[in-house]
Amino acid sequence: MNTQAFLAALAAHTPADPQEATHRDNMARFVASHPTTWWMRATEQGHVTGSAWIVNRARTHALLLHHIKLDLWVQPGGHLDDTDATPAAGAMREAREETGLSRLTLASEALFDVDIHAIPARPARPGKAPIEPAHLHYDVRYLIMSNDSNVSISEESHAAKWMLLEQLALPTQDRSIGRMAEKSIRPG
Repeated sequence: MNTQAFLAALAAHTPADPQEATHRDNMARFVASHPTTWWMRATEQGHVTGSAWIVNRARTHALLLHHIKLDLWVQPGGHLDDTDATPAAGAMREAREETGLSRLTLASEALFDVDIHAIPARPARPGKAPIEPAHLHYDVRYLIMSNDSNVSISEESHAAKWMLLEQLALPTQDRSIGRMAEKSIRPG
């Protein structure tokens, strides 16, 4: 991964609100302090992940997956691999793996959204150390357009659902999801 190119992408990103601005700035500090490992899952504090905000061509619905481990509705995404040339490439790979959708188009190489969220420790058997300690996901999201609606979920999800953007943008929804929905409804 090219650290300087990623830092430039973060610097070029215009946040939608103060919370996203804080996430962007904290992510840039994290990447600068871990210039050779920021995408690696073994980085103890956390790591950059790539997510796909998949929207239908009419820009009326976004695809969310009900994540088994987190028990939440989230956008497709996950860990970056050493084989991913960029975080955008990782987000696209994750989108295909987790949804089975083949007719996907990356709307732009530019970041669509930036978020940092805590991932709880993954417990082992009782009395044993966690399999994976609690850490942060420094999540970069890319807008991906879909010409396909036939989802085939991976083993990481219980279900998939195309959800109305206007519903996702309501204040009662998760702020991170709501922010992406708002950006999709009012692009630019």
